[in-house]
This record gives sequence, structure tokens and C-alpha cells, in this order.
Amino acid sequence: MREKTSTSQCIEDLLHFLERLKPPKEFNVVVMPDFFLDRLVTYEGTVKRLSKAITEVARRKGGSLHGIKQTELRGGNAANTAAALATFGAKVRPIINTSPLGLQLLKYYLEPLGVDLSHVKTRGTIALTTALELIHRGERVNVMMSDLGSLTEFDLEDFTHEDFQLLHEADYVCVFHWAATRRWGTELAERVFNVVKKEGKGKTYYDTSDPSPKKEDVPKLVKRVLSANLVDIFSVNENEAFCYASQLSKEANSLRKALEPDELAKESARILARKLSARIDLHTTSFAGSFTSKTEVIVPAFKVQVLRATGAGDAWNAGNIFGDALGLPDSQRLTLANAVAAYYISSPTAEHPTLPNLLEFCSATIGDETLSC
Repeated sequence: MREKTSTSQCIEDLLHFLERLKPPKEFNVVVMPDFFLDRLVTYEGTVKRLSKAITEVARRKGGSLHGIKQTELRGGNAANTAAALATFGAKVRPIINTSPLGLQLLKYYLEPLGVDLSHVKTRGTIALTTALELIHRGERVNVMMSDLGSLTEFDLEDFTHEDFQLLHEADYVCVFHWAATRRWGTELAERVFNVVKKEGKGKTYYDTSDPSPKKEDVPKLVKRVLSANLVDIFSVNENEAFCYASQLSKEANSLRKALEPDELAKESARILARKLSARIDLHTTSFAGSFTSKTEVIVPAFKVQVLRATGAGDAWNAGNIFGDALGLPDSQRLTLANAVAAYYISSPTAEHPTLPNLLEFCSATIGDETLSC
């Protein structure tokens, strides 16, 4: 069964539910394994223009490009998702290995939100990213250049007895950024999700992020994790959906030549839903969808002024998890996730919304032609 709903109707349905929502029952979320200190470099121009500017400076044997906005931010899929979830009132516990400086930064960024940092280790080195945001083909995109620090070696050897106890008790156990855990990424997801399935009570949530830096290991990941009935909710963007679908079906590669990007993303998600036991939650810049072997729901994205691209997927994941915890129908859950992401990418201060913020934001979109699809 396929269901498509208008943006306005989805927003009205969501508002109807949220306005009558009692304070949600506290739910516990474990996130791992990444925290980055991000430097966001925002270039108000195209790839071609930046390339020309850099070339001119290089020809002068070096020099400066002035007037380029730069900001230091909390980064990492796990840390960002933790911040967004905690803003909604979830009890979030990250399992992360960083440096002593990394822990102090996490305290600065996350402790005011109520995130429990007692499971953060300081036996490693901090991960750093410079994210370059610029315009490509009329759309704001980000190019991330990362020093992965000790994340490359993150494994269950980093876990304590108390960490394993968290896996047993959590309502959601979320693993992110497979490619950055370069040595043990597949084994980490496999073992963590096995523990949850055999000894825990919660749902497993997986977002691998871009797998291309470790594409040679994608077949192993598909076989040992995705096809092993270990994942309850598999969150992907359009590129990730195609990557994994092409591993599971020869059909995906032929579709790539025949379909526009949005339609290819949907067909890739449908392949994943047929081949995997997980619910496939697809998020793109123009729509979000939820796919199983029997159902399909697609909801248009909000149209807002995009002030940043970095972190949008993390905000979306937090909204998706929160909506799932509330037991929302698929269309409302996806609308909530879209709203959380839209609020974040259009926030001048890169803030995640509280529930009252989100209600106000959604109410303002109804009847606003600039925000409807």
C-alpha cells in the first residue's frame, strides 16, 4: 500500500496530535560512537568560483581569502543526534571515546541539555572536521574533511560492564558513522545489535552515513549486519539507499540510468524494503519516506531558507526517533522529522527545537506559500 499526503495536511495532523500531547514518558536512548569538533566554513559562492580564488592565491605563492564566515560547532552524528533528542526531553547516553579535551567540549555542548556523559571515555584522541559549505548546481552542499582521531579503532573493547547494561535497558540503541570506524565498524554494529536483540528490550537504529570512504567493505556490512535481521530502523539518504540497494539487486544499476534522482531514491528504498527486515526510513532534500515490504508513505519536505547543510541528517534522525517513541503514524512521524530538520537548517543560531518551538514553527508554515511544497 502506497500513501502520499500533502504537506499542509501532514502538518495539520501533526499539530492536532502534538497540541494534545501530554508530557511524553521519558525514554532512554544510547548513541555511539562519534563526536567531532567541527569547523564550519561557509563560502557564499560556487565550487568553480572557490577553485578559481584558491588557484589565484596559490599562484601568488600563498596568501589569504578574507571575509569567509567560520564557526566552531559540536559535530559527529552521535553527538548531534544526542543534542537534538535531549532538547526534546529524552534521556540520552553517548558511548564515545575521545580525548580529555573532547570530554570538556562535550560537557560544554551537551551537559546543559541534560545529556549523561558518564559513559564517555578519554583514552583516545579527538576527532576534527573542517566542513566546507558552498553552492553546487544551485544547491548548498557540504564537503567534510576529517581527522578521525581514535574513532578509527572504536570497538567493543572500549565498553565497560556498565556500557553493556545500557544496551540491555535502552529503548533505542543507535549506531552511526560506519565508515569512520574504519577497522571495526561492521563488527561494532554486529555485536552491539546482537546484544540488544538477545538481551535488550529496545529498538536498533542504524545510520551508516556515507559508506563511500570504505566502499570495499560494503558487501561485508550488508551480509553481516543489514541482511542479518539485526536492524529495526535503517535510516538512509538517497545516495546511501542506492549504494546498499545495488549490493542487494542488479535492478538498481539499471534503474540508475533510467530514473531521475528522486525516483531512483524511492526505487532503491523499495528494493531495500523487499530485501531487508528493517523499516527503511529515507530522507532527502525534497521528501522523506518510510518503506516496508507491505507499506510505503512519502511526505514532502519543508521548503525553508537553508542556512546550513551540515547536521541536517542528525536533526532528522532525532525527530524520526522521537516520533517513533511517541507512536506516531508514519506520515506524522516523517513530518515531525522533516520539521525538526527544517527548523535546524533555517535557524540562525543552529539550534534544535523544543516541542513548543516546533509547534510554533509548524503553525507558521500552514498557509505560507514559501514553505509549502
